[in-house]
Amino acid sequence: MTQQSNSADRKPRGKGPKRPRKPKVDPFSIGELEITDYKDVKMLRRFVSDTGKILPRRRTGLSAKHQRRIAQTIKVARQLALLPYTEKLVRK
Repeated sequence: MTQQSNSADRKPRGKGPKRPRKPKVDPFSIGELEITDYKDVKMLRRFVSDTGKILPRRRTGLSAKHQRRIAQTIKVARQLALLPYTEKLVRK
């Protein structure tokens, strides 16, 4: 025979108190970075994940305008083989 538990007996599953997130600042708007060229691979790697995917706006903090420009610049760099389309995954 199985025993049924009431919903009142269960503990709420939460991760704890929520902290307000610090808003991310667009590095291009404050003048920290400039979208100069598709050849600046070091700058473009900041916006690409370890697996080679373009990071979303919520991770990078870019404005919509700058996110579109970065995405196009990364795609050009990929076509010219300056950036890889995907990173090689090592399986253990």
